[in-house]
Amino acid sequence: MTWQTQQLPGDHPPVKSGRIGVLLVNLGTPDAPTPRAVKRYLAEFLSDRRVVEIPPIAWQPILRGIILNVRPKKSAHAYAQVWGEDGSPLAAITKAQAEGLARRLGDAVHVDWAMRYGTPSIPERLQAMLDAGCDRILFAPLYPQYSGATTATAFDKAADALKAMRWQPALRTLPPYHDDPLYIDALAADLSGQLDALDFVPEVLLLSFHGMPQRTLELGDPYHCHCRKTARLLGEKLARDGLRIETTFQSRFGPAKWLEPATDATLEAEGAKGTKRLAIAAPGFSADCLETLEELVIQGREQFVGAGGEAFAVLECLNAREPGMTMLEAMVRRELSGWI
Repeated sequence: MTWQTQQLPGDHPPVKSGRIGVLLVNLGTPDAPTPRAVKRYLAEFLSDRRVVEIPPIAWQPILRGIILNVRPKKSAHAYAQVWGEDGSPLAAITKAQAEGLARRLGDAVHVDWAMRYGTPSIPERLQAMLDAGCDRILFAPLYPQYSGATTATAFDKAADALKAMRWQPALRTLPPYHDDPLYIDALAADLSGQLDALDFVPEVLLLSFHGMPQRTLELGDPYHCHCRKTARLLGEKLARDGLRIETTFQSRFGPAKWLEPATDATLEAEGAKGTKRLAIAAPGFSADCLETLEELVIQGREQFVGAGGEAFAVLECLNAREPGMTMLEAMVRRELSGWI
């Protein structure tokens, strides 16, 4: 179906409709690697009750009185180490993914992108798509593994935006794809090529996923199980003689117990017990970001080499390269079935 501006009486406001939209969504990023911008970003992120499940009456004094006065400067330094000419790596890559998908889908589909926290925001981009004539939209959070703190809160924000709209678009959502053969095959192909290109042969490959508090698993969140299944399926595809594959969880925050084993502790333990050559992949991230480029590339190397390791590499996420874009196009076309 082609989109058009409907023919209406002369005194009627112009209306665009009939277009199909796809909105790619990722977590978010500060607008700049500065304490002020990071503080604004963290205030939004850490005030989300899907992210921090502590009652606000107990959490907000800690957040406002301690964390937002201490953490922004440290985090801004970390962001500054990975900030590029195009700004935040996560934003630049997500934009490139949207542009690449738009080229693949052609004029039949309007593709845009948004962040759950920061800019461009989900409400802003949904409204812009509606204004452009998109009355059917595929909302696509780029989280392979479902979590209430990622997938669900993105859906929450979209629902909040719809509440404010008099004319709401029809909305479909991209399901989690942790065990989708398209995803597993794309990861296997991409990581195999990167492993072959290394100037050393790893003894160990860590599959590092973003951590979550242990309590989320106990409350019924499927994230841990999704990560474990991804790791198992990917390990079967990547099977190589002499390569041991381990699954770990990174980015612990605060005193609560988090999913284990922890990536940083594992890196130190591997170096201490004699592992000399190690590589890390982060299959739960659709795009490289602070957690991969600073936490793994910089801190991870220091942890492993400092404990006695020698050769170390962090493999890139799928980003906007061919395997990932082919996967994304196939999944999106499948979810748009009946619309295009």
